[in-house]
Amino acid sequence: MTQKYKKVVLIGNGAVGSAYAFAMVQQGLAEEFVIVTRHKERAVGDALDLEDATPFTSPTKIYAGEYSDCKDADLVVITAGAPQKPGETRLDLVNKNLRILATIVKPIVASGFTGIFLVASNPVDILAYATQKLSGFPKSRVIGSGTSLDTGRFQVAIADKFNLAPESVHTYVLGEHGDSEFADLDEATIGNVPLLDYAAKRGVSKEDLLELEDKTRNKAYSIINKKGATFYGVASALMRISRAILRNENAVLAIGAPIEGQYGLDDLYLGTPAVINAQGIASVIEIPLSQNGINQMQASAKEIKEIIKDSIE
Repeated sequence: MTQKYKKVVLIGNGAVGSAYAFAMVQQGLAEEFVIVTRHKERAVGDALDLEDATPFTSPTKIYAGEYSDCKDADLVVITAGAPQKPGETRLDLVNKNLRILATIVKPIVASGFTGIFLVASNPVDILAYATQKLSGFPKSRVIGSGTSLDTGRFQVAIADKFNLAPESVHTYVLGEHGDSEFADLDEATIGNVPLLDYAAKRGVSKEDLLELEDKTRNKAYSIINKKGATFYGVASALMRISRAILRNENAVLAIGAPIEGQYGLDDLYLGTPAVINAQGIASVIEIPLSQNGINQMQASAKEIKEIIKDSIE
C-alpha cells in the first residue's frame, strides 16, 4: 500500500454501500473510490452525486467501475447481498448470500487484487469465513465487520443510561453478529472503574445492564421493522475500520476476526477485538473472560460452526 494514494473499491451500492461511500467521502480517506454493482446506472448516479461533496471534503476520484478495477486497490469492501427482511434473522440469509458472494469473490481475485477484504454482508461471520476460503487469502487480509456495530450500540445504550459520551464506555460485544452475541459486562469499564461497580453505585443492577444488552441485541430488528433496513451505524463502523487500514493506525477495534485457538476455538470468524493496520489484522486479542463469558462465546461459536458445516463444508 502506498503512503500517499489510497484506492478503495465498494462492491454493492444498496443502503449500506451508499451510506458507506458517503461516510468515506466525508472523511476523505481515499483518493480513488470505485463503486461496483449490478445496477450500473445507480452507481453512476451516486458517483456523480458524491463528487459534488468533494469540494467540501477533499479531492477524490469517484466512479462506477468493474471487478477489474480491484486489481490495484488497497481495500475491497463487500456490502452486496440480499437484505434482511422483517422477521428474518441474519442466519436465515446464509444460503442466498453465499451464492451471491461466490460470484463476487472469484472475479475480484481474478483481477489480480492483493489488498484487504472487508466484509459486511450478512450473516457476516459466515460470509467473512467464506470469503477467506473462496479467495485463498491469508486470514489476516480478510476482515469481517463482526460486532463493531453491536459494540457501538452497547456503548450508546450504556452512555445514555449514565449521561456519558459513548466513547467513554470501554466495552465489547463478542461472538456472533446476531442473536447469540453478548456484552462482556464483567470486563467492561468506565474511567477505569469496572462497569458493574460504576453501575451499582448509581443504583443500576446487573439485571438492568442485561436488559440494555438485550435491547442492543434486538436493536436491528426494531430499526428494520420501522424503516426497512439499518445502514448509518454499520456504514460508520465500516468507515472506522477502513480508516484504521488506510492510515495504518494499529487501532484496537471490535471486528469479525479469524479465531485460531483464542477462547478454545478455531476455524471460524467471531466478534472480538483485534489490532488493525495497513496489513489488515495485525493480531487478534483474546479477552480474559469469566467462565460465564467463555460459555457464551463457545455457545455462539457452536451456532456458527453448525451453519458452516451445513452450508460451506
